[in-house]
Parts: sequence; structure tokens; C-alpha cells
Amino acid sequence: MTMLPFAQAPFFQDKNQAFWRLQAAGWGGAMLLRGVTSLANERPLSFLVIVVIGSITGFSLSLILSVIYRVLMGRRAIVTWGATGIVLAIAVSLYAFIDSWVISLYRPAGETPFAQLFLGVFYLDMTLLGAWSALYYAINFYLQVEEQNDRLLRLENQATSAQLAMLRYQLNPHFLFNTLNSISTLVLLKQTEPANAMLSRLSSFLRYTLVNPPTGRVTVAQEIETLKLYLDIERMRFEERLRTRFDIAGDVRDALMPSLLLQPLVENAIKYAVSPQETGAEITVSAERMGAMLRITVADTGPGLPRDVDPEDVIGVAHGNEAQSTGVGLANIRQRLVQAYGEDQRFEIRSRPQDGFAVVIDVPYDAAEPTARPAPPAARPAATPAPPERNDV
Repeated sequence: MTMLPFAQAPFFQDKNQAFWRLQAAGWGGAMLLRGVTSLANERPLSFLVIVVIGSITGFSLSLILSVIYRVLMGRRAIVTWGATGIVLAIAVSLYAFIDSWVISLYRPAGETPFAQLFLGVFYLDMTLLGAWSALYYAINFYLQVEEQNDRLLRLENQATSAQLAMLRYQLNPHFLFNTLNSISTLVLLKQTEPANAMLSRLSSFLRYTLVNPPTGRVTVAQEIETLKLYLDIERMRFEERLRTRFDIAGDVRDALMPSLLLQPLVENAIKYAVSPQETGAEITVSAERMGAMLRITVADTGPGLPRDVDPEDVIGVAHGNEAQSTGVGLANIRQRLVQAYGEDQRFEIRSRPQDGFAVVIDVPYDAAEPTARPAPPAARPAATPAPPERNDV
């Protein structure tokens, strides 16, 4: 089907234009109705001149009323409605006087007293200007409510974007400190090539975190590539103790998700599973489609939580005997998911003693457009080869 070359715009997008359209339609319709009624009552065609004059008079008086009402709308309610009643009474009286005078000129002298004629048209003119005034206030109050709703919606969106940006930029400083300390150690040991490779990976990772919009989304494939860049940095510190496995289903590689959502989870796994154990641990990142949802799981083979600790209790609090906490990163991610998806998401922690720790995230499945954002830049390879990585992508 051929599309029209223009887009439909809201009627009140241009308030001034909408006002004149309603004025023309309203008073034109009133004039047409009075004219048809006159002809139906067997009035001569010359009486239509009186109808036209009366419509022009009402149109002109409504313009004056619109200026006065616009000023009164910003006042207190008692002032607005009190002044409106007085102004409307004066306008109706003037309208009825002009109508009566014009009709008296048309009719033979002495046929109908002027006072009787005035009272006769007063009711009709009061109905017209009263209905016009009611519509004017109703439409303008409606537009004010809509503007306030739009303003509140913009403020909520700005607050949500600011909160998402704040949460996204809360990268764990320990990662930066440890990486810089490792680079410093390599420089002191005069291992310039590994230090240069580590610095290159760090700069690529930080460049991606700064360039990518904090409220934006990336594909699963792009998030995994960024995560591998981070793991390359950590693998230079932990070497063979850090083992990773990726199990990414082919039909979810183009699914969209919040950027840098997995890095804090993997960082927690390194801190609490890889670092405390001499043999290290294996970190598994998997993604699959579950109906209309995208499920992402980050699991490790670490010691897990103690038996007396509920997995839900670790969010935002310390656990175990050590003065450490996984809660900051987990609470951060949960808040990001709530801000981005509301109730249409799930964040679950699974852990048993000596059976590792896992975080399961479900978000709505949304495939990216064909023109997806390019993957993060790859860093220069390290001078010393890293241990082989199992990859089930």
C-alpha cells in the first residue's frame, strides 16, 4: 500500500492554528444552523443578512473573550469564575443588544417593542456564548493537564536516564587499582611487552565504557566481546587459575541487552571464586532464548555461599566471615534491570555450599536491527600467549 508523503500531526500541536480552525468551524456551524432554521420558518432570504451579522458579532465578541479568559485562567479559582461570570454577562448583553437593534431595523417600526425583542434574543445569545466559554475553558484546561503530564514524563525519563548512567558508571575501582598495580609491577620487572599489552587492553576496555551510551543497549555478541576484553586483562593476572567457558546460542547473538551488564557479575566471580582458591575456578557465561525472554546466566565453580546464608540476602550486605560483599555489584545490576524493564524482568541468585555461585537474568527478547552497533575495538595481542579458552559459542 502506498504511504502518504506526510505524517499526521496532533490537532493541538499548533495551538494558534487549532484555535482559528475551531472558531471558523464553530461559528460557521452556528450560522448555518440559524440560517437553515430561518428558512424552515419561512423567513425571506433577506433575513439571512441578519444571521450573518449576528454570527460575525458573536465571532468578534468571542475573540475579545478569549483574550480576557486567557488572563483569568492564571488567577485563583474564585477570581477566575467570578470575573468570568461578570464578563460573560456583559458580553451576552452586548450581543443581544446588537442583535435586537439589527432585527429592529429589519422589521417595520412598532411591530415588536425593543425590550421584548432584546429578551427574546438574549436566551439564544447566552446559549451560544455560554457554550463557547465552556468549551474554551475545557479545551485549555485539558491542554494544560496534557502539558503537565508531558513535563512530568520528560522529568521521569531524565531521572531514569541519569540513574541508569550513574549505575553504569559505578565500575569497581578495585579492578582499575589491581590492573594498574599489575602494570606497575611489570614495568618494574622490565617486562615492557606484557605491560604494554595489558595497558592496551585496559585502554580499549575503558574507551568502550566511555564511548558507549550508559542508557544504550548492545547485542549479546558485542557484550560478550567486551567481556572477553575484560577477561584478557584479568587472565594476565591470574593466568591458568582463571578458566572461562561461553555457551551462547546462535539465535540470541543479535538480541539486545543493557551494556556492561555482565562485567560486574564476572568480576564478583573472579573475586570470590577464582582469587581465594589456589586452583582457581571456571566461570561460565551462557545465553539462550526462553520463549519471549532472553536468559543470561553467569556461574562459577567457587565455594558458593555458606549454608546459613540465603542467596537473596547477599544483595547489598556482606556475607561470610570476611569483611567483603558481593552486594554492591548485584544490587547495582538489579536496579539497572528495574530501571530498564520495570517488572518485565527477573534477577535470581542460585548457590549451594561447595557448588558454586550463579546469577540468572531474564529480560525481554528484542532483536537488533540489521545495522547494529560495531563491536568494541580489539586490543593488541599480548606478548605471552594466554591459556587456551574453551568457547562453545
